[in-house]
Amino acid sequence: MRFQAAVITISDKGSRGEREDRSGPLVAQALEALGAVVVARLILPDEPAQITAALQQLADGGQVDLIITTGGTGAAPRDRTPEATLAAIDRQMPGIAELLRWQGYQQTPRAVLSRGVAGLRGQCLIINLAGSTGAVRDGMAILEPILAHALQMAQGVNLEHGGHEHGHS
Repeated sequence: MRFQAAVITISDKGSRGEREDRSGPLVAQALEALGAVVVARLILPDEPAQITAALQQLADGGQVDLIITTGGTGAAPRDRTPEATLAAIDRQMPGIAELLRWQGYQQTPRAVLSRGVAGLRGQCLIINLAGSTGAVRDGMAILEPILAHALQMAQGVNLEHGGHEHGHS
């Protein structure tokens, strides 16, 4: 499936150029392997208003089907990506965040400490991943089997279901 995506790395140090962003490029590579055209790559500080504004601008521009953020999902005082995302989305998709934590836990128990959320702003799907390269690798592998269908649902495309699936999708 061809789709347009944006990647936002949230890191105070990364935004100041004090740390190389390794997670954002990994997300972009994984998305491209799934058929995405990555049309935007941003590195932002852990500032909720900036994060929310960037999510709104990208989603409302109509050019992006999917935004994946990496970083700012933990319990540290400046980790506010989930709150910034909740301020930007219209509808939550909690099953995606639950899946990332549940399957991530099987790789490392610390995956449950991510507070990441997922949801929709209009027809744009927004998903938070934790900031480590391991979390990105695991998260993108977890998302791979569901992403195309989630994006089709968000776009209102191809929503015919077999009778037994109807209540579950």
